[in-house]
Amino acid sequence: MAATGLPRTTRTDLARVTEALEMLAPRWSVWTLMTLAEQPLRYKEIQSQLSWLQSGQLNPRLRKLTDSGLIERTEHARNHVTYGLTARAAELLPVLTVIAAWGDEHLEKGFVRNARTGETEPERIAAAQNAEDTIALISPRHATAILWALKARGAASAKALAAEAMPTYGLPAVYLPLDRLVADGLLVNRSTATGIGEYQLTATGRALAPVFQSLSAWAAGRPLDTAGAHPLWGQTRASARTQSGPWLTTQTRLPAPTAPSAAPAWRAGDLFSHQTPARPLQVSPAGGPRR
Repeated sequence: MAATGLPRTTRTDLARVTEALEMLAPRWSVWTLMTLAEQPLRYKEIQSQLSWLQSGQLNPRLRKLTDSGLIERTEHARNHVTYGLTARAAELLPVLTVIAAWGDEHLEKGFVRNARTGETEPERIAAAQNAEDTIALISPRHATAILWALKARGAASAKALAAEAMPTYGLPAVYLPLDRLVADGLLVNRSTATGIGEYQLTATGRALAPVFQSLSAWAAGRPLDTAGAHPLWGQTRASARTQSGPWLTTQTRLPAPTAPSAAPAWRAGDLFSHQTPARPLQVSPAGGPRR
């Protein structure tokens, strides 16, 4: 990514987080990683679990994730190849949990009728899809840099943000990412007493703190459960990363299975809980994070 006007240590941290988001941003990347969360699989086995993908979609995803060092391709014998998570990808799983948690809480859901009770309730979205939709909001070019600049400043004009987050671009270039972040409900544009508009993070935007904390720790190779505070995004919330939550235990669009008597608090496969993907995120012109 281009250099920014942020302090050097923050720029280094931001560059690592941006690179991590670029690895995860292509659609179906999280679904592919979560398909391999339990064990290595052969291509046909992956394809059967991601049945809505064509070979022309799955092959590039596997190749890119392999090139990124997140998937390892192992050739056991002729015509016997498996794909599995690398150690680096296994360390990423708790980060995906945090990202999915934000999506489950803050992204808009539709309403469906419960077949058993007949009552209307929010639709249940697979956590892998929650993670992908969250990443789709913060991964576009310059989006994360702008969010970080506003976290540091509190409020800033478009001109100040252009100089801070996009210093090698002219002022007009900043308006497209700003408009998108406003439409997604992460920023708000308020007029000051002088009539100049200033941008601020919304409560939803500020709530991204655990997402950026965990991405920063993973990108820097730090243990995610290390106590401490991120220099920009505040106190690390280890409990949000390691404990189970409703986004993990809720089944999506399928009847809930019979629960075992002693289920673990968290399983890698919980992020990949059904065979039919939720619809992709779409930006709403009316504003607010929507799918």
